[in-house]
Amino acid sequence: MAHHINKSGYTHLVNRLNRFPQGAPPSILLDKILGMLFSETEARLVSLLPIKPFTADKAAKIWKMSLLKARKILDQLASRAILVDIDQKGTTQYALPPPMAGFFEFSMMRVRHDIDQKVLSELFYQYLNVEEDFIKDLFTVGDTQLGRVFVHEPVLSNDNAIHVLDYERASQVIKTASHMGISTCYCRHKMYHIGKACDRPMDICMTFNTSGRSLIKYGHARAVGVAEGLDLLAQAYESNLVQFGENVRDRVNFICNCCGCCCEAMIAARRFSIFNPIHTSNFIPKINSDSCTGCGKCITICPVEAMTLVSANDSEKPKKKKARLNEDICLGCGLCVRACVEGSLELKSLPQRVITPLNGAHRAVIMAIERGKLQHLIFDNKVLFSHRALAAVLGVILQLPPVKQIMASEQVKSRYLEALISYMEGSDTI
Repeated sequence: MAHHINKSGYTHLVNRLNRFPQGAPPSILLDKILGMLFSETEARLVSLLPIKPFTADKAAKIWKMSLLKARKILDQLASRAILVDIDQKGTTQYALPPPMAGFFEFSMMRVRHDIDQKVLSELFYQYLNVEEDFIKDLFTVGDTQLGRVFVHEPVLSNDNAIHVLDYERASQVIKTASHMGISTCYCRHKMYHIGKACDRPMDICMTFNTSGRSLIKYGHARAVGVAEGLDLLAQAYESNLVQFGENVRDRVNFICNCCGCCCEAMIAARRFSIFNPIHTSNFIPKINSDSCTGCGKCITICPVEAMTLVSANDSEKPKKKKARLNEDICLGCGLCVRACVEGSLELKSLPQRVITPLNGAHRAVIMAIERGKLQHLIFDNKVLFSHRALAAVLGVILQLPPVKQIMASEQVKSRYLEALISYMEGSDTI
Protein backbone atom coordinates (compact mmCIF):
# COMPACT_ATOMS: atom_id res chain seq x y z
CA MET A 1 0.00 0.00 0.00
CA ALA A 2 2.81 2.43 0.89
CA HIS A 3 4.45 1.83 -2.47
CA HIS A 4 1.14 2.57 -4.22
CA ILE A 5 0.70 5.83 -2.27
CA ASN A 6 4.22 6.98 -3.12
CA LYS A 7 3.80 6.18 -6.78
CA SER A 8 0.45 7.97 -6.83
CA GLY A 9 1.93 11.14 -5.32
CA TYR A 10 4.66 11.41 -7.94
CA THR A 11 2.26 10.45 -10.71
CA HIS A 12 0.02 13.36 -9.76
CA LEU A 13 3.06 15.66 -9.78
CA VAL A 14 4.01 14.49 -13.28
CA ASN A 15 0.46 15.18 -14.44
CA ARG A 16 0.67 18.66 -12.89
CA LEU A 17 3.98 19.39 -14.64
CA ASN A 18 2.47 18.41 -17.96
CA ARG A 19 -0.12 21.13 -17.72
CA PHE A 20 2.69 23.56 -18.58
CA PRO A 21 3.14 24.39 -22.27
CA GLN A 22 6.51 22.66 -21.87
CA GLY A 23 6.08 19.53 -19.77
CA ALA A 24 8.00 16.42 -18.75
CA PRO A 25 7.19 13.08 -20.41
CA PRO A 26 6.51 10.32 -17.85
CA SER A 27 9.47 8.03 -17.32
CA ILE A 28 10.99 5.81 -14.64
CA LEU A 29 13.98 8.17 -14.75
CA LEU A 30 11.71 11.17 -14.16
CA ASP A 31 10.19 9.39 -11.16
CA LYS A 32 13.68 8.91 -9.74
CA ILE A 33 14.59 12.57 -10.34
CA LEU A 34 11.42 13.80 -8.67
CA GLY A 35 12.02 11.35 -5.83
CA MET A 36 15.35 13.06 -5.13
CA LEU A 37 13.94 16.59 -5.33
CA PHE A 38 10.57 16.10 -3.57
CA SER A 39 9.34 14.05 -0.64
CA GLU A 40 6.13 12.14 -1.31
CA THR A 41 4.17 14.66 0.75
CA GLU A 42 5.73 17.58 -1.13
CA ALA A 43 4.98 15.92 -4.47
CA ARG A 44 1.35 15.52 -3.51
CA LEU A 45 1.03 19.11 -2.29
CA VAL A 46 2.83 20.64 -5.26
CA SER A 47 0.65 18.64 -7.66
CA LEU A 48 -2.32 20.65 -6.37
CA LEU A 49 -0.81 24.08 -7.02
CA PRO A 50 -2.17 26.29 -9.82
CA ILE A 51 -0.22 27.21 -12.93
CA LYS A 52 -0.66 30.91 -12.26
CA PRO A 53 1.26 32.67 -9.46
CA PHE A 54 -0.59 32.30 -6.16
CA THR A 55 -0.45 33.57 -2.59
CA ALA A 56 0.13 31.58 0.58
CA ASP A 57 -3.53 32.14 1.43
CA LYS A 58 -4.64 30.42 -1.79
CA ALA A 59 -2.24 27.53 -1.18
CA ALA A 60 -3.59 27.15 2.36
CA LYS A 61 -7.15 26.90 1.04
CA ILE A 62 -6.16 24.38 -1.63
CA TRP A 63 -4.20 22.30 0.89
CA LYS A 64 -6.87 22.72 3.60
CA MET A 65 -4.37 23.78 6.24
CA SER A 66 -3.55 26.85 8.29
CA LEU A 67 -1.97 29.86 6.62
CA LEU A 68 1.06 29.64 8.92
CA LYS A 69 1.72 25.99 8.01
CA ALA A 70 1.19 26.62 4.29
CA ARG A 71 3.56 29.58 4.28
CA LYS A 72 6.22 27.53 6.07
CA ILE A 73 6.00 24.80 3.42
CA LEU A 74 6.07 27.30 0.54
CA ASP A 75 9.09 29.13 1.93
CA GLN A 76 10.90 25.84 2.48
CA LEU A 77 10.24 24.82 -1.14
CA ALA A 78 11.38 28.26 -2.33
CA SER A 79 14.60 27.92 -0.31
CA ARG A 80 15.38 24.79 -2.37
CA ALA A 81 14.46 26.62 -5.62
CA ILE A 82 11.51 24.30 -6.24
CA LEU A 83 9.25 27.35 -6.14
CA VAL A 84 10.04 30.94 -7.09
CA ASP A 85 8.71 33.62 -4.77
CA ILE A 86 7.73 36.98 -6.26
CA ASP A 87 7.26 40.26 -4.44
CA GLN A 88 4.21 42.04 -5.90
CA LYS A 89 3.74 45.44 -4.23
CA GLY A 90 4.46 44.09 -0.78
CA THR A 91 2.57 40.81 -1.28
CA THR A 92 4.50 37.57 -1.75
CA GLN A 93 3.31 35.36 -4.57
CA TYR A 94 4.70 31.94 -5.43
CA ALA A 95 5.01 30.11 -8.72
CA LEU A 96 6.08 26.61 -9.65
CA PRO A 97 8.50 26.98 -12.57
CA PRO A 98 8.48 24.31 -15.28
CA PRO A 99 11.22 21.67 -15.14
CA MET A 100 13.24 23.57 -17.80
CA ALA A 101 14.03 26.35 -17.70
CA GLY A 102 13.22 25.86 -14.06
CA PHE A 103 13.76 23.61 -11.08
CA PHE A 104 15.81 21.01 -12.98
CA GLU A 105 18.52 23.62 -13.57
CA PHE A 106 18.07 25.27 -10.19
CA SER A 107 18.90 21.97 -8.47
CA MET A 108 22.41 22.08 -9.96
CA MET A 109 23.14 25.82 -9.90
CA ARG A 110 25.10 25.64 -6.67
CA VAL A 111 27.06 22.96 -4.84
CA ARG A 112 24.64 21.32 -2.42
CA HIS A 113 24.94 18.73 0.33
CA ASP A 114 21.26 17.99 0.89
CA ILE A 115 21.10 15.85 -2.27
CA ASP A 116 23.64 13.66 -4.04
CA GLN A 117 24.34 15.83 -7.07
CA LYS A 118 26.46 13.17 -8.76
CA VAL A 119 23.57 10.70 -8.72
CA LEU A 120 21.17 13.45 -9.78
CA SER A 121 23.50 14.44 -12.64
CA GLU A 122 23.59 10.86 -13.88
CA LEU A 123 19.78 10.71 -13.82
CA PHE A 124 19.51 14.05 -15.66
CA TYR A 125 21.99 12.85 -18.27
CA GLN A 126 20.07 9.64 -18.88
CA TYR A 127 16.69 11.40 -18.98
CA LEU A 128 17.77 14.34 -21.13
CA ASN A 129 20.67 13.09 -23.23
CA VAL A 130 20.03 9.38 -23.64
CA GLU A 131 16.26 8.88 -23.37
CA GLU A 132 15.68 12.14 -25.35
CA ASP A 133 11.85 12.29 -25.13
CA PHE A 134 11.97 15.23 -22.73
CA ILE A 135 14.44 17.32 -24.76
CA LYS A 136 12.66 16.49 -28.01
CA ASP A 137 9.30 17.59 -26.61
CA LEU A 138 10.84 20.71 -25.08
CA PHE A 139 12.63 21.94 -28.18
CA THR A 140 10.82 20.54 -31.23
CA VAL A 141 7.06 20.83 -30.61
CA GLY A 142 5.42 23.99 -31.94
CA ASP A 143 6.83 27.01 -33.73
CA THR A 144 7.43 29.12 -30.62
CA GLN A 145 10.32 27.97 -28.46
CA LEU A 146 11.53 28.66 -24.95
CA GLY A 147 14.79 30.37 -25.87
CA ARG A 148 16.56 32.46 -28.45
CA VAL A 149 20.11 33.31 -29.41
CA PHE A 150 21.65 36.71 -28.75
CA VAL A 151 24.06 37.93 -31.38
CA HIS A 152 27.77 38.06 -30.50
CA GLU A 153 28.01 41.80 -29.94
CA PRO A 154 31.81 42.25 -30.40
CA VAL A 155 31.57 41.34 -34.10
CA LEU A 156 28.76 43.74 -34.95
CA SER A 157 29.76 46.32 -37.53
CA ASN A 158 28.55 49.90 -37.22
CA ASP A 159 25.94 49.16 -39.88
CA ASN A 160 24.77 45.99 -38.10
CA ALA A 161 24.60 47.71 -34.73
CA ILE A 162 21.96 50.09 -36.05
CA HIS A 163 19.62 47.16 -36.72
CA VAL A 164 20.06 45.43 -33.33
CA LEU A 165 17.23 46.28 -30.95
CA ASP A 166 17.86 46.66 -27.23
CA TYR A 167 16.15 43.38 -26.30
CA GLU A 168 18.45 41.57 -28.76
CA ARG A 169 21.56 42.61 -26.81
CA ALA A 170 22.70 40.58 -23.81
CA SER A 171 24.52 43.67 -22.58
CA GLN A 172 21.27 45.64 -22.50
CA VAL A 173 19.51 42.89 -20.54
CA ILE A 174 22.27 43.17 -17.93
CA LYS A 175 22.07 46.97 -17.82
CA THR A 176 18.29 47.10 -17.35
CA ALA A 177 17.61 44.15 -15.01
CA SER A 178 16.19 44.90 -11.56
CA HIS A 179 18.27 42.01 -10.13
CA MET A 180 21.09 39.92 -11.55
CA GLY A 181 22.40 36.67 -10.07
CA ILE A 182 25.32 34.47 -11.10
CA SER A 183 25.20 30.73 -10.54
CA THR A 184 27.00 27.56 -11.49
CA CYS A 185 26.19 26.47 -15.05
CA TYR A 186 23.72 23.61 -14.74
CA CYS A 187 24.87 21.95 -17.97
CA ARG A 188 28.60 21.95 -17.27
CA HIS A 189 28.00 21.04 -13.62
CA LYS A 190 25.96 18.03 -14.73
CA MET A 191 28.63 17.00 -17.25
CA TYR A 192 31.34 17.43 -14.60
CA HIS A 193 29.75 14.73 -12.46
CA ILE A 194 29.72 12.26 -15.34
CA GLY A 195 33.26 13.13 -16.46
CA LYS A 196 32.35 14.98 -19.67
CA ALA A 197 32.64 18.67 -18.76
CA CYS A 198 34.74 21.07 -20.84
CA ASP A 199 37.06 23.73 -19.39
CA ARG A 200 34.74 26.70 -20.09
CA PRO A 201 33.84 28.95 -17.13
CA MET A 202 31.49 27.26 -14.67
CA ASP A 203 30.20 30.16 -12.58
CA ILE A 204 28.66 32.15 -15.40
CA CYS A 205 24.94 31.28 -15.50
CA MET A 206 22.91 34.52 -15.46
CA THR A 207 19.43 35.01 -13.99
CA PHE A 208 17.57 38.32 -13.91
CA ASN A 209 14.60 40.18 -12.47
CA THR A 210 12.09 38.08 -10.47
CA SER A 211 13.92 34.76 -10.99
CA GLY A 212 17.25 36.34 -10.15
CA ARG A 213 15.84 37.95 -7.01
CA SER A 214 14.42 34.65 -5.72
CA LEU A 215 17.58 32.64 -6.43
CA ILE A 216 19.75 35.32 -4.79
CA LYS A 217 17.50 35.41 -1.73
CA TYR A 218 18.03 31.70 -1.03
CA GLY A 219 21.69 31.45 -1.97
CA HIS A 220 21.28 29.73 -5.34
CA ALA A 221 22.79 32.76 -7.10
CA ARG A 222 25.30 35.47 -6.18
CA ALA A 223 24.10 39.04 -6.57
CA VAL A 224 26.21 41.15 -8.94
CA GLY A 225 25.96 44.68 -10.26
CA VAL A 226 26.01 45.92 -13.83
CA ALA A 227 29.80 46.32 -13.98
CA GLU A 228 30.55 42.75 -12.89
CA GLY A 229 27.74 41.45 -15.08
CA LEU A 230 29.31 43.07 -18.14
CA ASP A 231 32.73 41.73 -17.13
CA LEU A 232 31.30 38.22 -16.99
CA LEU A 233 29.65 38.73 -20.37
CA ALA A 234 33.05 39.76 -21.76
CA GLN A 235 34.52 36.58 -20.23
CA ALA A 236 31.79 34.56 -21.98
CA TYR A 237 32.68 36.29 -25.27
CA GLU A 238 36.38 35.48 -24.81
CA SER A 239 35.48 31.85 -24.07
CA ASN A 240 33.49 31.62 -27.33
CA LEU A 241 30.22 30.89 -25.56
CA VAL A 242 26.82 31.42 -27.17
CA GLN A 243 24.33 33.61 -25.31
CA PHE A 244 21.06 31.67 -25.19
CA GLY A 245 18.30 33.46 -23.30
CA GLU A 246 14.60 33.59 -22.60
CA ASN A 247 12.54 34.13 -25.73
CA VAL A 248 10.86 37.38 -24.67
CA ARG A 249 11.40 41.08 -25.31
CA ASP A 250 10.53 42.39 -21.86
CA ARG A 251 12.21 41.39 -18.57
CA VAL A 252 14.31 38.45 -19.67
CA ASN A 253 14.73 36.02 -16.76
CA PHE A 254 17.78 34.07 -17.87
CA ILE A 255 20.75 34.05 -20.22
CA CYS A 256 22.86 30.91 -20.42
CA ASN A 257 26.39 31.11 -21.78
CA CYS A 258 26.44 27.93 -23.81
CA CYS A 259 29.12 25.67 -25.20
CA GLY A 260 28.43 23.16 -27.94
CA CYS A 261 29.61 20.17 -25.91
CA CYS A 262 27.72 20.47 -22.60
CA CYS A 263 24.71 22.72 -23.01
CA GLU A 264 21.28 21.19 -23.61
CA ALA A 265 20.17 23.95 -25.99
CA MET A 266 23.18 23.55 -28.28
CA ILE A 267 22.98 19.75 -28.16
CA ALA A 268 19.29 19.98 -29.10
CA ALA A 269 20.14 22.39 -31.92
CA ARG A 270 22.48 19.76 -33.40
CA ARG A 271 20.28 16.72 -32.82
CA PHE A 272 16.99 18.24 -33.94
CA SER A 273 18.17 20.96 -36.30
CA ILE A 274 15.48 20.26 -38.89
CA PHE A 275 12.83 21.24 -36.30
CA ASN A 276 14.46 24.64 -35.61
CA PRO A 277 14.51 24.06 -31.84
CA ILE A 278 16.05 27.47 -31.04
CA HIS A 279 15.06 30.89 -32.29
CA THR A 280 17.98 32.43 -34.14
CA SER A 281 19.29 35.96 -34.01
CA ASN A 282 18.35 38.31 -36.85
CA PHE A 283 21.68 37.77 -38.60
CA ILE A 284 23.32 35.20 -40.84
CA PRO A 285 27.02 34.98 -41.69
CA LYS A 286 28.05 35.59 -45.29
CA ILE A 287 31.17 33.91 -46.66
CA ASN A 288 33.56 35.64 -49.05
CA SER A 289 34.67 32.59 -51.03
CA ASP A 290 37.44 34.51 -52.80
CA SER A 291 39.34 35.26 -49.60
CA CYS A 292 38.42 32.10 -47.62
CA THR A 293 41.53 29.94 -47.12
CA GLY A 294 39.71 26.90 -45.77
CA CYS A 295 41.58 27.08 -42.45
CA GLY A 296 38.64 25.45 -40.67
CA LYS A 297 38.51 27.77 -37.65
CA CYS A 298 34.86 28.62 -38.28
CA ILE A 299 34.06 24.90 -38.43
CA THR A 300 35.76 24.25 -35.11
CA ILE A 301 34.03 27.08 -33.28
CA CYS A 302 30.48 26.54 -34.58
CA PRO A 303 28.44 24.96 -31.74
CA VAL A 304 25.82 23.44 -34.06
CA GLU A 305 28.00 22.22 -36.95
CA ALA A 306 26.45 24.66 -39.42
CA MET A 307 29.86 25.26 -41.05
CA THR A 308 31.64 22.64 -43.14
CA LEU A 309 34.63 22.51 -45.47
CA VAL A 310 34.10 21.69 -49.12
CA SER A 311 36.28 21.69 -52.21
CA ALA A 312 37.20 25.15 -53.49
CA ASN A 313 37.06 23.77 -57.07
CA ASP A 314 40.44 25.33 -57.79
CA SER A 315 42.04 23.46 -60.69
CA GLU A 316 45.47 24.82 -59.78
CA LYS A 317 45.08 23.76 -56.13
CA PRO A 318 42.92 20.63 -56.17
CA LYS A 319 43.26 20.11 -52.39
CA LYS A 320 42.16 23.63 -51.51
CA LYS A 321 39.08 23.90 -49.30
CA LYS A 322 36.62 26.64 -48.47
CA ALA A 323 33.89 27.10 -45.88
CA ARG A 324 30.25 26.44 -46.62
CA LEU A 325 27.31 27.44 -44.41
CA ASN A 326 24.13 25.46 -43.89
CA GLU A 327 21.74 28.38 -43.40
CA ASP A 328 18.90 26.09 -42.33
CA ILE A 329 20.61 25.21 -39.03
CA CYS A 330 22.72 28.34 -38.40
CA LEU A 331 21.91 30.14 -35.14
CA GLY A 332 23.21 33.51 -36.28
CA CYS A 333 25.31 33.78 -33.12
CA GLY A 334 28.34 35.25 -34.93
CA LEU A 335 31.05 33.15 -33.28
CA CYS A 336 32.37 32.11 -36.67
CA VAL A 337 32.89 35.75 -37.63
CA ARG A 338 35.01 36.21 -34.52
CA ALA A 339 37.11 33.13 -35.37
CA CYS A 340 37.84 34.12 -38.99
CA VAL A 341 41.29 35.75 -39.05
CA GLU A 342 41.10 36.31 -42.80
CA GLY A 343 38.08 38.59 -42.58
CA SER A 344 36.18 36.29 -44.94
CA LEU A 345 33.01 36.28 -42.83
CA GLU A 346 30.59 39.06 -42.02
CA LEU A 347 27.11 39.22 -40.54
CA LYS A 348 24.19 40.15 -42.73
CA SER A 349 20.64 40.91 -41.59
CA LEU A 350 18.02 38.28 -42.28
CA PRO A 351 15.51 39.38 -44.94
CA GLN A 352 12.67 38.85 -42.44
CA ARG A 353 13.01 39.55 -38.73
CA VAL A 354 12.56 36.76 -36.19
CA ILE A 355 9.47 37.46 -34.10
CA THR A 356 10.02 37.53 -30.32
CA PRO A 357 7.06 37.36 -27.87
CA LEU A 358 6.54 40.46 -25.73
CA ASN A 359 6.76 38.77 -22.33
CA GLY A 360 6.37 35.46 -20.51
CA ALA A 361 2.56 35.57 -20.59
CA HIS A 362 2.53 36.23 -24.34
CA ARG A 363 4.97 33.36 -24.99
CA ALA A 364 3.10 30.99 -22.65
CA VAL A 365 -0.21 31.55 -24.43
CA ILE A 366 1.31 31.02 -27.88
CA MET A 367 3.20 27.91 -26.75
CA ALA A 368 0.05 26.55 -25.07
CA ILE A 369 -1.95 27.04 -28.27
CA GLU A 370 0.69 25.33 -30.40
CA ARG A 371 0.98 22.41 -27.97
CA GLY A 372 -2.73 21.92 -27.39
CA LYS A 373 -2.63 23.03 -23.74
CA LEU A 374 -4.44 26.37 -23.73
CA GLN A 375 -7.32 24.93 -21.70
CA HIS A 376 -4.91 24.31 -18.81
CA LEU A 377 -3.79 27.92 -18.90
CA ILE A 378 -7.31 29.35 -18.90
CA PHE A 379 -9.35 26.87 -16.91
CA ASP A 380 -7.06 26.14 -14.00
CA ASN A 381 -9.52 24.35 -11.74
CA LYS A 382 -7.34 24.48 -8.62
CA VAL A 383 -8.34 28.07 -7.82
CA LEU A 384 -11.00 30.47 -9.03
CA PHE A 385 -9.84 32.26 -12.17
CA SER A 386 -10.10 36.03 -11.75
CA HIS A 387 -11.67 38.18 -14.45
CA ARG A 388 -8.43 40.16 -14.69
CA ALA A 389 -6.35 37.05 -15.39
CA LEU A 390 -8.86 35.79 -17.95
CA ALA A 391 -8.87 39.18 -19.63
CA ALA A 392 -5.06 39.09 -19.85
CA VAL A 393 -5.07 35.67 -21.55
CA LEU A 394 -7.83 36.63 -23.95
CA GLY A 395 -6.03 39.88 -24.71
CA VAL A 396 -3.01 37.90 -25.88
CA ILE A 397 -5.18 35.54 -27.94
CA LEU A 398 -6.91 38.40 -29.71
CA GLN A 399 -3.57 39.78 -30.89
CA LEU A 400 -2.55 36.49 -32.50
CA PRO A 401 -2.73 35.76 -36.23
CA PRO A 402 -6.15 34.39 -37.34
CA VAL A 403 -4.86 30.81 -37.72
CA LYS A 404 -3.68 30.69 -34.10
CA GLN A 405 -6.93 32.31 -32.93
CA ILE A 406 -8.84 29.46 -34.57
CA MET A 407 -6.52 26.94 -32.88
CA ALA A 408 -7.18 28.60 -29.53
CA SER A 409 -10.93 28.56 -30.04
CA GLU A 410 -10.92 24.89 -30.98
CA GLN A 411 -8.88 23.97 -27.90
CA VAL A 412 -11.10 25.65 -25.31
CA LYS A 413 -14.38 24.90 -27.19
CA SER A 414 -15.64 28.26 -25.98
CA ARG A 415 -18.61 29.97 -27.64
CA TYR A 416 -17.69 33.12 -25.71
CA LEU A 417 -14.18 33.09 -27.17
CA GLU A 418 -15.50 32.43 -30.68
CA ALA A 419 -17.95 35.33 -30.39
CA LEU A 420 -15.25 37.61 -28.97
CA ILE A 421 -12.84 36.78 -31.79
CA SER A 422 -15.57 37.33 -34.39
CA TYR A 423 -16.51 40.67 -32.82
CA MET A 424 -12.91 41.88 -32.66
CA GLU A 425 -12.27 40.84 -36.28
CA GLY A 426 -15.15 43.05 -37.33
CA SER A 427 -14.03 46.06 -35.30
CA ASP A 428 -11.29 48.60 -35.83
CA THR A 429 -9.58 47.90 -32.53
CA ILE A 430 -7.41 44.99 -33.60
